Amino acid sequence: MHSAYGYPAQTNRASRAVRGGETGNARTHTSETTSWTVVEDAWNPQRANYFETMFTIGNGRLGTRGSLEERHTGALPGTFIAGVYDAYDSPVIDLVNAPDWLDSEVFVDGLRLDTESAQVVEHHRALDLRSGVLHRDTVFRLPSGARARLRTERFASSADRDLCCLRIEVTCLDYAGAVTVRTGIDANRRNLERLPTYHEQTAFGYERKWDKWAKSTHLVSVGAGFDGEVGVIESRTIDSGVDLAYAFTCSADSGQRHQRVRHDGIEVQWHFDVGADETVRVDKLVGIATSRDYRAVRPPRARALDTVARADSFDTAAAANRAAWEGMWAAADCEVVGDDRVTQALRFAIYHLLIAADPDDPTVSIGAKALSGEGYRGHVFWDTEVMLLPFFLFTRPRAARALLGYRHHTLPGAREVAADNGTGGARYPWESADTGREECPQYTPDGKDRFYTREEELHITADIAYAIMRYAAVTGDDDYLFGEGSEILFDTARFWVQRCVEDGDRLAIRTVMGPDEFHSHVDNNAFTNRLVHWHLQQAAAVYERMSRERPQRVYELMASIGLEAGEPALWLATADRLRAPTDPDCGVIEQFDGYFDRTVVPIVDWDDNGMPRLPVGYSPFDCETTSLLKQPDVVMLLHMLPDEYSPATRRLNYEFYEQRTMHKSSLSPSIHAIVGLQVGDCRTAERYFERSAFVDLDDNQGNTEEGIHIASAAGTWQVATHGFGGLRADADGLRFAPALPASWQRLRYAVHWRGRSVRADLGHRDARFELVGAGPSVEITVWGQPVTLEPGVVVEVGAP
Repeated sequence: MHSAYGYPAQTNRASRAVRGGETGNARTHTSETTSWTVVEDAWNPQRANYFETMFTIGNGRLGTRGSLEERHTGALPGTFIAGVYDAYDSPVIDLVNAPDWLDSEVFVDGLRLDTESAQVVEHHRALDLRSGVLHRDTVFRLPSGARARLRTERFASSADRDLCCLRIEVTCLDYAGAVTVRTGIDANRRNLERLPTYHEQTAFGYERKWDKWAKSTHLVSVGAGFDGEVGVIESRTIDSGVDLAYAFTCSADSGQRHQRVRHDGIEVQWHFDVGADETVRVDKLVGIATSRDYRAVRPPRARALDTVARADSFDTAAAANRAAWEGMWAAADCEVVGDDRVTQALRFAIYHLLIAADPDDPTVSIGAKALSGEGYRGHVFWDTEVMLLPFFLFTRPRAARALLGYRHHTLPGAREVAADNGTGGARYPWESADTGREECPQYTPDGKDRFYTREEELHITADIAYAIMRYAAVTGDDDYLFGEGSEILFDTARFWVQRCVEDGDRLAIRTVMGPDEFHSHVDNNAFTNRLVHWHLQQAAAVYERMSRERPQRVYELMASIGLEAGEPALWLATADRLRAPTDPDCGVIEQFDGYFDRTVVPIVDWDDNGMPRLPVGYSPFDCETTSLLKQPDVVMLLHMLPDEYSPATRRLNYEFYEQRTMHKSSLSPSIHAIVGLQVGDCRTAERYFERSAFVDLDDNQGNTEEGIHIASAAGTWQVATHGFGGLRADADGLRFAPALPASWQRLRYAVHWRGRSVRADLGHRDARFELVGAGPSVEITVWGQPVTLEPGVVVEVGAP
């Protein structure tokens, strides 16, 4: 999927394939009610980091990992605010691990209630996917034998993205006791930085592994105190100069209140005398604001104070949050009738997608781990446009538009990247953050291995053009296409014209890396060249349309970016000369020049999930001379441009490359599932779907603790809707050709289409559709048959 820049799991522990339901993993369920929840049923410190990722709460603006409020040895907590980056003492920029708004402790008769100071008798946590609320219920036994119960609820409001809420309840179950609840904001946070090189088999226990990393400092405290009973703490990122302000209120029905301030933290302590079986409650409301917030005018401190003032109460905020989630699920839910475990996996994936995007901020995007962890430093890759955008296109078009807005916001940085590499136009970086400049490191975190993605993985520029055209086709938003979209299309087309080199009577693109990152320094990567060919043609077509339909916009754009009238013709001429696999019956497409000459190393070993293991003696950094692939490359081309190749060509290439692919990226299984279904390989597609759907629930790559595999979550949704659900959409309309697995009874989902929603209820031999929203009728195609949908009328269609 990316440069190998996640935390290298093999240095911390041996990677382990685990199946759903094993001790320490999220429990999977078999009922309608519990398909909306993910559950932890016992305390297991060795799996605590896994649940920290799984139980991430968020709202698109920020995400907070599911750490215990009081922490534990080996905890990896984190709150990440979209767009807040810094590189003060790190080699490349980090998504900042922001001040911790959960910071809390509970004492009963002077004993701290935590998993090491007291005995855990019962422990249960449940993430309610329907409302984005994380519930906790832990019973501790004190040395005296008495028991105390700690219950909490937390959420990041989707009704007010500046607001986070925490409720703490403590019950002395068998006795009367003294209870202290301390809660506040801890601004003394660090990012993980660099892991030393250890012997390959070295493994550290859960209590040590994160301690072995170096740490980066990105925040300095610039003020802390109380305004009456409202606590306020302000920080600033050291290099990027982003101001952060947290304000919080803390309320209880009784008890004695005390306030404390230190330079990098503020807190409130409540002291209670609690009777037997009596419960005390503390509610905490937190407002968060930064100086980079989109279109914000007033200072962060004032806005943070406003947030907690308008929140009113925990219960009021919780009700507003539930209502916001109801609206999101109405548009995004995907249900498999007859398989509740798959439904849970789909809803879990959708939940994490919904908390990853902010439809109100076009200056931020979604990183490789979304807002659930520090993996890949929070950098943005091609995943957003190729894997994630389709979900938002069909469920939350405003969010899709905002994600594309990020690429326009960072277009100046892309122009700098092109200039730095000796060309004009705009070249998007392989890894980007807040500015659009290249942020990809040259070496793995332990310094052992060099990778060349920053220099060579150029296809991201064409991938962004692809996303622009997909958005325009699905939404019909010509204002966007002829506005920000065309500026990106044209400036990136200019880059490709200059990047191509003469190769006899043809043009070539040399020294690149395709999606398959096992092979660097290659010439004429088929995926890259074909997407560039397509990109140049699309840019010229948009220019021609604009000249007819929006000539004034063309004049404005020519003036603003110096576009000359002859350039679109040059784009077409470049496309015509570029070596690219365009013949619809071209047989097996050579992935790059000389690929067919690479050593064939057969895959002979598979793990418990049915995924291939690297042959003995090989690692991801020494497969250059082999035919082994990290992830789909030619197969990805077939996925993105399915109509450009004949069914025979697609099947031939799928069968050839599928047996050479190692699936060392979490996006790989879902793409193979979709293309496999298109070429008739249903059995293999179902296996790949399982791998994608349960990558985090089952932790089947052994690294969920580092953050959610957000590209896999989006791929899982695509397999269900576009694969098994048979959805295709373009400027000509919606097409459905469902082909469900035998174990599924029905598949239900909705797609947003031109301002309205089409609800699909798909079976093996029948399908039902409903058009929601006022307006004219809509023509769709089902199993090749034209079908007319009228608003509010359910139409049933039988398979031919």
